[in-house]
Amino acid sequence: LYRILHAEHPRTGDAWCIYPTYDFAHGQSDAVEHITHSLCTLEFEAHRPLYDWLVEHLPVPSTPRQIEFARFNLSYTVLSKRRLLKLVEGGHVNGWDDPRMPTLSGLRRRGYPAAAIRDCAERSGVAKRDSMVDLAFLEHCVRTELNQTSERRMGVLRPLKVVIENYPEDQVEELEAVNNPEDAGAGTRTVPFSRQLFIERGDFMEDPPKKFFRLAPGREVRLRYAYFITCREVIKNADGEVVELRCTYDPETRGGDAPDGRKVKATLHWVSAPHAACAEVRL
Repeated sequence: LYRILHAEHPRTGDAWCIYPTYDFAHGQSDAVEHITHSLCTLEFEAHRPLYDWLVEHLPVPSTPRQIEFARFNLSYTVLSKRRLLKLVEGGHVNGWDDPRMPTLSGLRRRGYPAAAIRDCAERSGVAKRDSMVDLAFLEHCVRTELNQTSERRMGVLRPLKVVIENYPEDQVEELEAVNNPEDAGAGTRTVPFSRQLFIERGDFMEDPPKKFFRLAPGREVRLRYAYFITCREVIKNADGEVVELRCTYDPETRGGDAPDGRKVKATLHWVSAPHAACAEVRL
């Protein structure tokens, strides 16, 4: 219940040599602070009889109760503070709030909403038996929360230039885009549309396989909130890399629908090249 150590203490010097153990101090500290329920992980279950005995037989002002529950374990994730401390002290990560760390501050920097973490914990529940929560389930909760609350924006990570040959060179249109299709109250915004655009490089293939429905030579696709475009020409550099696409657009399809009812199998996100803003993206 206590240790005797004849050594100088940094605060009290050599005035005291008896130091209580965790078991001796736990219940009394809770009682003095008027804690009603002390929640511990399962490894403290064997300590509960001693916790209860000391609270019952010592002159403390209240009677707290210890309750044990299983740890929250994530698959493929190290949650031990002792092991995470080695990563921090060894310089393998940039502190406790490094986005790679499974800490609350790290998850915050990674973009995980607090509501998604709470939702995952609530849906996983409290149990008496150790279990493992799949990391994919946490990510599912994050996607669900972001899908309901986040405003949409368009961006491209690996830009490929698109020139719409039959669009006026000096014309810029302001097209209406929905902020959040899951929340009508989020309203709309306007996005500029011009003759030169950027699309994602992965959204084009010069020789597409059978089930590739995005842009290819001679194929028509929809630009989100904008028009139908058709790829007419592929321009390459000296190394044979595709650097630009020459396309045409159908001015009757503004907003993404064709008056004649024809359908396309793919919708691409895009940004207007003259209005694009550079951004740092951490993946």
